[in-house]
Amino acid sequence: MKLALITDLHANREAVEAVVAHAREQGAQQFAFLGDYVGYGADPAWVVDFVRTQVEAGAWAVQGNHDAAAVRGPMPSMREDAAKVAEWTRSRLDPMQLDFLRRLPMKIEDGPCLFVHANAWAPSEWAYIEGRAEAMRSLQATGASYTFCGHVHEPMLYHLSLTHKTGQFEPMPGVPIPLSAARRWLTLPGSCGQPRDGNPAAAYATFDVERAELTFHRVPYDVEAAGFKILSAGLPPHFAERLKRGT
Repeated sequence: MKLALITDLHANREAVEAVVAHAREQGAQQFAFLGDYVGYGADPAWVVDFVRTQVEAGAWAVQGNHDAAAVRGPMPSMREDAAKVAEWTRSRLDPMQLDFLRRLPMKIEDGPCLFVHANAWAPSEWAYIEGRAEAMRSLQATGASYTFCGHVHEPMLYHLSLTHKTGQFEPMPGVPIPLSAARRWLTLPGSCGQPRDGNPAAAYATFDVERAELTFHRVPYDVEAAGFKILSAGLPPHFAERLKRGT
């Protein structure tokens, strides 16, 4: 089975459509959505409905911090502009869409795989995996062979050896990576809807479960259209600029 790992969609319809089409071309048979379906972008209702439809068809989906903020209101730790977008997003979602976000689990475990938005040690506290120390903490908090996280908008791969040493690997798009059974692995696919590594192309990853082979991908999409929608909605203009810069 080939699994598509998509996270941080951030209400970006153009990016989501491009990534899903690309994943299907790659032979993806199952989808896992790792949170933050809303926030920053101009199409929260469309993205929530799309993910809900995929879940009804058998996909996995977990809750992200922006999803929680849309349901319960902005968190004190949120920046002012992100908090304003959370309020705007809430006003654009109907009760069924909000209920879908509310009911999403914090994590899903399936066989050797763990799916979570922020980290494995405290999923509801939304701490970031910013380097090897946090990666090790997350890997040590679960017995899963493969942990897949969102929240961080830059692609990265970490591993934990049998001697409890942590390594990291910055992946190249399109290059398959065999994941040795002698190590445990933590994958950050990067953001579909708002990349922040200097590359505006949407990011996601595929995982061939039987072959234990991971591939990171970048997919160009209509950034101009997504940015224009942000401006037309009256959202902060720098959110549109960030899409163009990939930062």
